[in-house]
Amino acid sequence: MNRRPSRPKRPGPPKRRTTPRPPVDDPARRAALDTLRAVRAQDAYANLVLPGMLRDRRITGRDAALATELAYGSCRAIGWLDQVLEACSERALSTVDPELLDALRLGAYQLLRTRIPPHAAVASTVDLVRSESGSKLGGFVNAVLRRVSEADEATWVERLAPDAATDPVGHLATATSHPKWIARAFADALGDTGDELAAALRADDRRPAVHLVARPGEISADELAAVTGGDVAPYSPYGVRLEAGAGDPADLEPVAEKFAAVQDEGSQLCALALTRPELETVAAQEERWLDLCAGPGGKAALLGALAAVSGATVDAVEKTPHRAGLVRGAVEGLPVTVHLADGREFGEPGSYDRVLVDAPCTGLGSLRRRPEARWRRQPSDVGGLTKLQRELLMRAVELVRPGGVVAYVVCSPHLAETVGVVGDVVRRTGAKPLPAKEFFPEMPDLGDGDNVQLWPHRHGTDAMFCALLRR
Repeated sequence: MNRRPSRPKRPGPPKRRTTPRPPVDDPARRAALDTLRAVRAQDAYANLVLPGMLRDRRITGRDAALATELAYGSCRAIGWLDQVLEACSERALSTVDPELLDALRLGAYQLLRTRIPPHAAVASTVDLVRSESGSKLGGFVNAVLRRVSEADEATWVERLAPDAATDPVGHLATATSHPKWIARAFADALGDTGDELAAALRADDRRPAVHLVARPGEISADELAAVTGGDVAPYSPYGVRLEAGAGDPADLEPVAEKFAAVQDEGSQLCALALTRPELETVAAQEERWLDLCAGPGGKAALLGALAAVSGATVDAVEKTPHRAGLVRGAVEGLPVTVHLADGREFGEPGSYDRVLVDAPCTGLGSLRRRPEARWRRQPSDVGGLTKLQRELLMRAVELVRPGGVVAYVVCSPHLAETVGVVGDVVRRTGAKPLPAKEFFPEMPDLGDGDNVQLWPHRHGTDAMFCALLRR
C-alpha cells in the first residue's frame, strides 16, 4: 500500500523565551541587595555577612565602599524607608513580595540618603529587579521610586514625622531612623528631649570609625597608628582610630598577627577601669581576675594581655560553646583559662580580686555598629535582660574577695539596665560604689553620680556604661 507523504508541520508561534535575563553587572548594588535579603530572611548580621561577601566576590575599591554604604545604610534606615515607601505605594507593603521590598528599600535609600543622582538610583534598582523578575515588577518598582524621588528626605520628614512641638522625641526618632522607644530611652538617660538628644541620635545614625586596640606588651598605640595609618585614640592608652570606610580591618597585618584587635575605645576603657582601683584584699603572690561573661573575647584578651604584664591570671567564663571557642581564639598565648559555664553558677565565693561583668544587654549603645539591631530589639526584651544582669552582678559580688573590685559594664544607656540594676544590687549586697569617673582620666561629660556613661556624640565611642563596686 502506498502512503502519501506527510505534510510538513506549519511553524507555530515562536516559543516564549524562558531563560533568565543575564545578571546585571552591578556588583556593589548586588552585594548590598543580597546583604539586605540575608538580614531579613536569615536573621543575619550585616557586619558579618557583607565583608565575607565582598571577599568571595572579589569586590574591592570604590565598589566595596559603595556596597558597604548601601548595605549598612539601608539596614540602619529600614523603618524610615518603609514609612516613605508606604506613602508612595498603591499597595500595602505587607502585600509586597519581601525580596521586592528589599530592592525598594535599597533604591529609596539611594534617593534619600546618598548623592547618587535620582535617575541613576531608580534605573539601577529597576535593572536589578528586571534581571530577576521581569518587566512587570520592574515597572512597579520604577513607579514607586519615582514617587519617592519627588521630595528630598527633609520634606518627607516634614510630611510623615510627628509634630516637633507636641512630640519632640517622636519627631527626632523619625528624622534619625530610630524606633521611638529607643529614642525615649536615650532621652531618659540624657535628661533631654532637645538639642542634645538630637545630637545623640544623629551620631548614632552615622557609620562609626573603626577602633583598634594595641595588645599591651606587644605593640604601642603609636606604633599601631603608624603601621595602619590611623590616629592614636584620644582616651585609651592602647587605642587607635581609623576612618570609616578604611577597608576590612581583618586584612591589617597587626590584626592578622594578633598584635592588635578591633575593639571600640569605650570597651577598652571599661576593661581598663577594672584594673585601676587599688585593692584592699590581702596581698597574694598573684592577683586573680575573672571575666564572668567573656564572649566573644575582646575584653578577656585585653585583660589577659594586662595580666601577662602585671603577673596576674584571668579566668574567662562563657556559657555557649561557639562563643567560648571565640574567646579561646582571642586569648591564645595569654594567661587566660576559658571555662564553659553559666556565670551565675560559676566559682567559689571570695576567690577573685577583680571581676568583670560585661553583661548581656539590649546593645542600644552600639546600634551604629550593628545596622539592623535597632529594628530587631523590642521593649519587651528589657525585662528579661535586667533580671539576668542583676543575677550576674549579684554573683560577681559573691565571687570577689572583701576589698576587691567588680566592674559592671553594659553597652546600653537604658536606665533600667544601668543605674537600675546597679542600685538594686547595691541595696541587696551592701557593696560600696566607687567613683568610676576617677578611672576614666581626662574624659569630659561622663554623667552624674559615681557611674560613667559614654556617648557617641560626646566621646566618639559606643554608649558604654560602667559602674565600679567594692565588696
